[in-house]
Amino acid sequence: MTTAQESPRSFTQSHSSLVPPPARRRRRSTQGRLLYVLPAGVILAILAAYPLVQLVRMSVSAVTSATLSADWALVGLQNFAHGWQQGDTQNASLNTAVFVVIVTGLGLAGGFAAAVALRSTTKWSATLLGLMVFVWALPPVVNGSVWKFLLGDNGLFNSVIHLFGAQSLPFLYDTRFALLSVALVNSWAIIPFNALVFRAAILGIPAEVFEAAQLDGARPWQEIRHIMMAAVRPTTLVLAVLTIVYAFRSFDFIYVMTYGGPGTTTNTLPFLGYLQAFVRYDFGLGASTAIIAVLFVVVLAVIYARSVRKEELD
Repeated sequence: MTTAQESPRSFTQSHSSLVPPPARRRRRSTQGRLLYVLPAGVILAILAAYPLVQLVRMSVSAVTSATLSADWALVGLQNFAHGWQQGDTQNASLNTAVFVVIVTGLGLAGGFAAAVALRSTTKWSATLLGLMVFVWALPPVVNGSVWKFLLGDNGLFNSVIHLFGAQSLPFLYDTRFALLSVALVNSWAIIPFNALVFRAAILGIPAEVFEAAQLDGARPWQEIRHIMMAAVRPTTLVLAVLTIVYAFRSFDFIYVMTYGGPGTTTNTLPFLGYLQAFVRYDFGLGASTAIIAVLFVVVLAVIYARSVRKEELD
């Protein structure tokens, strides 16, 4: 009797000793995932870490076309101070801030509006979504070339303006319009991506929520404000960081459409670094400007990682 009564207990104890506790299982699972990620991490370290180290070395050295292949003379923070004293870095930082604010605001607002308009699953919605993906997938050089033609003196927009008897607007050749015009084109290019992500978040809302809102007499704008906007709030945070990074590192459209002009009106930090390094051949000064841009991107990357982590935990 005693053996029969104690045997289940002994079996349970022996079985529990074989099964690892939850903390140990989670640790093993994490270690297993890290092993899969390790090869990609090593490749990224080789392809990204080494160039960054060289960029930092170059930013604190006197490097020109004559000394590029020789030993680099260490100058400390002289390149950073020189760029700031010249005023180029200050102007480029201001242009970058204005550019990022416009692209981020219009990109998020336009993406959400397009997602709300295309949240249905009809044939027309699918067609428009396909067209938006096509626009988003076009190379920036192609997009920029098309918009440079459309915004030119004899382009489509000025041709329409002429029909109303008005004079041409120098969209790309006037200090009042150039930065705004390039920022609007960049916003137009990022809207399709934001719309696709917002649409996926909206489609994840249960249909019962909308049915309950309609039974309570909610109007369409109330559904957008109290249901859709609330549901996409975590997605908006992630998209905001991605859009800011996209706007901050924008180079192609500026290169194709204005080349930093007129004057220095559309010089942003990435484009200024390009001019300093590959046009004026002052590689040390260009590297210092690039380091400033990299620091901004690193801060945004940390914010993005924390927001994604928080969303996963929630």
